[in-house]
Formats: sequence, structure tokens, C-alpha cells
Amino acid sequence: MKEFEKGRMVPVPSHSIIPERDIGKTPVLECVHLGIEFGGLKAVDDFNFTIGKTEIAGLIGPNGAGKTTVFNLLTKVYSPTHGTIMLNGDDITSKTTVQVSKLGIARTFQNIRLFSDLSVEDNVRVGLHNQVKYTTFDGVLRLPSFWKKEKAFHERAMDLLSIFDMQDMAATKAGSLPYGAQRRLEIVRALATDPKLLLLDEPAAGMNPNETAELMENIVKIRDTFQIAVLLIEHDMKLVMGICEGICVLNFGKIIAKGTAEEIQTNPEVIKAYLGNNSMEG
Repeated sequence: MKEFEKGRMVPVPSHSIIPERDIGKTPVLECVHLGIEFGGLKAVDDFNFTIGKTEIAGLIGPNGAGKTTVFNLLTKVYSPTHGTIMLNGDDITSKTTVQVSKLGIARTFQNIRLFSDLSVEDNVRVGLHNQVKYTTFDGVLRLPSFWKKEKAFHERAMDLLSIFDMQDMAATKAGSLPYGAQRRLEIVRALATDPKLLLLDEPAAGMNPNETAELMENIVKIRDTFQIAVLLIEHDMKLVMGICEGICVLNFGKIIAKGTAEEIQTNPEVIKAYLGNNSMEG
């Protein structure tokens, strides 16, 4: 497996760690005592986590630990019962899903959610909706400003597709792509929203080892190219330990450990709750 260089992790006042390169910059995400209850059941409880401006972070734990619930809280699919979510220093706890998207959080899903009957390019263009500048009037009358923006959208979509060498598939129906390519397209569409924080929910699910290795390279490439942070949920421990700088471990909705890959791999509580039943073979 290719070795990826990780930033040295250093402590910050919020009792978290972030990459040294991000010191002096407002963390992209700060969750403070975040939690949600469903009918009295605490699905996520007292979730405190900080992510540096350009950090690749991991959220791991057994099935049912509350990982996807955290993603749903961050994207405001769910409203928290208590706690605060800060994005780039701004409180987004009361924002809507649409507002959070425009402010800079994008995500992919465990189950691929593409517009199967649309082309690859059109799926990416859907993600560009945050950047629409022409008016409805311009669009209806097809004024020059409309065509100028359409050209810019096409060029931007092709640039984004080129990250995964998918530009030659632009006219292909999304639903006809192989599984791995559909996974990549979903990531490209998320990038089209111009996020500051990219949430990847089990991006390697269903991928073979070669595809997973390529995905790891591309996640690092995305971080470096766009200078954004990435938070991923993943059960493939080779991927998590290979690229994640800070890792948070959930069990029964509560954090049982936070630290670097090396610290997490040797944490007795994590081994007992999760890693012991989820070997490094992925």
C-alpha cells in the first residue's frame, strides 16, 4: 500500500488535535456537546470533535454506533437535541440543509444517490447550483449572460471530472456506469458545490483493492488541490489508517477514543469494541 504523508497532530484548546499546518486557522468544524435523542434513546451523546482546515479525519466504529447520524446532524437532515455545530467559526446549528450546503458542507451517501437517467456531466452540473448567477429572466430569454454561464458550467464540470479521469464519460448515462465509477461521480458532484468540508460516507464500499488504493490517492489529491477538509466514515481500516490524520471512534453513540492512527490502533477500548472484530485486512 502506498504511504501517504500525514501532518503532525498537535493539541488545541478544545481538547482536540489538528494538523500542525492548520494551527492559527479557524477549524473548519467544531462540534461541542452535540447530541440527538429519538424517543428517549440517545443516538449520539456529547459528541465533541474538531477538524482542522485541511485535515483528513476519520469517524469509525461498529455498525449502529451513530456515525451516519453524526453526518445527518452536520448536514441538518436531523436537528440536534442539544449542542452546537460551528463551521469556520460560525454557528450553523439552526441552519437548514440548503443553507448548510451553501455555507460549505457537502456529502456522499452509503447508498449511491445519483440521477441515473441524467448524463455524467449533468449530474455534476446539479452540484453547481450553488454558483448560479444568472436570473430566471436571463435563462428564459437565453440572454448572453445565460450562455456565458452555461459555458463556464460545462468547463467547470469537465475540470472536476478530470480529477478522476472521467471527462471522457461526460455524455454517458450515470446509471450505466460501473459501480466504482458511480462512487467517484458522487464525490465529484459533491465537490461541485464548492465545499469547505467534504463528508464521505463509506466511499470504499463495494470497491476492490485496486479501486480502494486509487480512492485513497484521490482523497489526498482532493484535499491538496482544493485545500479543504475531509471527514470520512469507513470500515476499511487500511484506508482509514492509511490517510486519516485525526480519528474519532464512536460506540453506542458516544466517543470512546480520539487520536492519531497509531494511538487508535493501540487503544485497548477501541480494540475491544471495534478493531478486534474488524481486522486491518479491511
